[in-house]
Formats: sequence, structure tokens, C-alpha cells
Amino acid sequence: MEQYEPDRLTSARTAASRRSARGGRAPLSRRSLLRASAGGALTVGGLGALSACGIPAAGQTQGGTSAEDHSAKEKTVNFSNWPVYIDVDESGKKHPTLDAFTRQTGITVKYNEDINDNNEFFGKIKPQLASGQDTGRDVMVLTDWLAARMIRLGWVEKLDPANLPHAFANLSEQFRGPDWDPGRAYSYPYQGVSNVIAYNKKALDGIEVKSISDMLDNPKLKGRVAFLSEMRDTMGMTLIDMGKDPAKFTDDDYDAAIARLQKAVDKGQIRRFTGNDYTSDLAKGDVAVCLAWGGDIVQLQSDSADVDYILPEAGFTTATDNLLIPRGARHKANAERLIDFYYQPEQAAQLVSYTAFISPVDGAREELAKIDKSAAENPLIFPTKDMVARSHSFRALSDKEEAAYEAKFAKLTGT
Repeated sequence: MEQYEPDRLTSARTAASRRSARGGRAPLSRRSLLRASAGGALTVGGLGALSACGIPAAGQTQGGTSAEDHSAKEKTVNFSNWPVYIDVDESGKKHPTLDAFTRQTGITVKYNEDINDNNEFFGKIKPQLASGQDTGRDVMVLTDWLAARMIRLGWVEKLDPANLPHAFANLSEQFRGPDWDPGRAYSYPYQGVSNVIAYNKKALDGIEVKSISDMLDNPKLKGRVAFLSEMRDTMGMTLIDMGKDPAKFTDDDYDAAIARLQKAVDKGQIRRFTGNDYTSDLAKGDVAVCLAWGGDIVQLQSDSADVDYILPEAGFTTATDNLLIPRGARHKANAERLIDFYYQPEQAAQLVSYTAFISPVDGAREELAKIDKSAAENPLIFPTKDMVARSHSFRALSDKEEAAYEAKFAKLTGT
């Protein structure tokens, strides 16, 4: 049985690598263009379908106990990540931070870019985790909603604070207390991403857009507006515009936001719901204004003077990709040392100089200023205090809510 949760936030974590520390441009987009196929979509039964397949429902902790840690004898760590989501040298073949980690610790990193989609990856590792087997991976990068689910299932190792001195000291305040992992007992952020309103100045031709309401209600923008195909991004931004907190909304709030967007779809205001492909439409001006991911806009602005963005006064949503150790990992301590390594400010600066997403590491900005002053001053990479105050996270969902909300959103978007 291969049913699993639809991956709407995943297409979200790509992107747009801006440049390496030496000024080299990244060749590809980080954000996956894959959409959940019909065969991978979760039925309205939600996670109950997983229990029927012998996989425990969220909140249960079935599965094997932690395996023996072989870190002391085996100086290696297996790291699974997304494509184009780490720094590279000018040859495009080496990762300077991973090489520095090996020099610093003597631990060799087996680096795999084998996560193309949260759901696809979950489907790949769930049989081993459900039966208590080693996945062959020691650390992996998952988007916050799937990280929360893995923790609920009991499929993530609890971290040893003794191995994470830099992470504990340097984690930025805004990332310290997600409701799905209080105190960061099981995860640490790898990168963050903000949702913004992006626009093409030439295509807008003087039309003022400052909010989601402007996007939905101005008849001059009919057919030239795009929203994201990621449920949490589009719904979170819409809820904020309606005066609701995406960390605390109710079923009625969600339904009201769906109805508001449906009205805009019915009258042709919204051109379409997109994944990462909005970038080409925006750059060409086929779309005048859209919801967008901050890292993409950093990249687009380096290529086009017409592209710009605003952060609504009402607020905006922020999500994270997170480093986690799967249950039964063979090299847990080595993995913890790798997580901690990326919380050394100089290493975090090297990483973010390439990815252009939000760094969760205090001190990284000062280090980045030494190699790329403009990047260090970019609020999409290092948000200001005002931005942090206006940012919101989409709350963790129950299994029942997840299935119901995704079904309603799929109906809205026609997927």
C-alpha cells in the first residue's frame, strides 16, 4: 500500500541559489518541481490509511528502539538532502563546508541529494522506520510539517544537547520554539523561507499592490495574479490578510479563507496556482503579481530590475527545513556533530551565501558580511526585527485536519 500525505509544501523548499561565496552562480533551482501524483495523494481517510498498512497513526511510538551508535568506531555520517541545497565550489563538484567538517572532525560525509519531494521521500523510508530498521541515513532535511509528523510517529531520535553546543548557543530566537518540537528536542532548522508578495514593476504599470486584498480585489489585475499551490503558504497568507493568526485559526476561519479565494477563482482574478514555475511568468510579466518564496526573489532580482517584492503590513508566513536524525541511525553522534557544525557562524555564512534562504544562526550575518556585504544586508536572508515580529508559522495540524484541509484546498486549486 503506497498512499501517503500530499506534498504541497515540498515544491516549496527549492531554490534559487543566489551565488557561492566566491561569486559563482548556482546552476539549478533548489525547489522541487514535482507535484504529488494521483497515486501518491492521501485519501480523505488521512493517516488512518497508514495504520491499515501496519504503520502507526501519529502520536504512537511503535517501531524499533534506538540502534547501537557506531560513531566512535565508524568515522562517517550519511547525509540526505535536497538537490542544490548546499554550497559548492567553482567546479560544482565539491562542497566546501562538508570538506571543512571532515578536516575539523575526521568524519567523512556520504552526501546524497536523494530528497526530491517530502512525500516521495517519506514513502521511501517509512517501511524501514515502521519495522524498526535502519534507513541507511544518519541525518536528513525535512520540511517542518513532515518533521512534525515524523516526531509524532516516534521515528526521530532525541538529540543529545552535549553534542550540540553551537546549535544551542547560536539558534536564532525566532526558531527556538515551534509547537511541533518545543525546545528543539528532536530537530534544528537548516534554512528558513519567507512568503512574500512579488511583482513585476513593468507589468503592474503603476498599479499599487500592498496586500493580499489588493491582489484579490483590484479588477485591473484580473487574470494576472498567481497564488502558490502549497496549501500552508497560500492559506496562511490569506488568513493573515483576513485578520486571523495561522498559528491559531479555526475550521470556520479556514473555510472563510477558502471561500474568499474561490470567489477570486470564479471571477477570473486568479490566473492559476503555481509551484516554482511562477518565476518565469513573473520575470516575463505574464503574471503581474504573485505569492513567492524569498530565496527565489533574491535570485530573480539579480537577473531582472523589474522584479521586486513587498511584505504585507498585516504579516506573512515563514516555514523551515529541518535537520533530523531518523530512528535507529547507525551514526547518531556523528550526525549531531554535523548538525552542530552548521551552527558555527562561519559555516552558516558559507552555506547561506549559496542558498540565499534565511539563516537560523546568530552570528552568520557578521561572517557573511566579510565575503558578501550585499547578501548580509538582504532582509530576505537576515530578517529585520520588524519582519520577525510580523512573521507567522502555520500551526501543526491534527491528522483529521490535515486530510480535510488538503481536500478543500485541492478542490479550490483543481488538483
